[in-house]
Amino acid sequence: MSAEPLPPNQQATRRWPVVGEREPEPFDPATWRLEVGGLVARPLSIPYAELAAMPRVARAGTIHCVTRWSRPGTAFEGVPVEALLAPAEPEAGARFVRFASGRGHDTTLPLAACAGDVLVALSSGGSPIPPEHGGPVRTVLFRRYFYKSVKWLRAVELLAEDRPGFWERTSGYHDGADPWKEQRFW
Repeated sequence: MSAEPLPPNQQATRRWPVVGEREPEPFDPATWRLEVGGLVARPLSIPYAELAAMPRVARAGTIHCVTRWSRPGTAFEGVPVEALLAPAEPEAGARFVRFASGRGHDTTLPLAACAGDVLVALSSGGSPIPPEHGGPVRTVLFRRYFYKSVKWLRAVELLAEDRPGFWERTSGYHDGADPWKEQRFW
């Protein structure tokens, strides 16, 4: 399937299993907005059409689920998080970034760890991301377990302090989420 090594105790799959909630929040492209706020000089409210028109990059890698499957060669296209944060002008005290859905799911990552790794994805493999996989907009990062990639993204918030995310609060998942260190649970 792939010559790329997998983290300990992960099994490769070609499928993309649906994990977590399957029912997305209602989506209306005419009213949907991505809110960028928190410790920023210029809070932003980006309409879907504007987000979809932003320059995109393609990234491919292996996604790793905490439930022990890994999917090599998964491709996504979207806007690097740095491109969204730059016009908002992050304040000096911003050390963490929180990604949140409209359904109460969220996660927090160190801001420094997001550069070059977090993608606000709008498509996968050249097609829109299916709703059951977090479409129309989700975050994607390959270096952490996939619960750190929020489905149905609605808000990006810069914070001074770390906050445990939904899966860390409700399931005891590890905040670091490094699959190579098997940071599955606290």
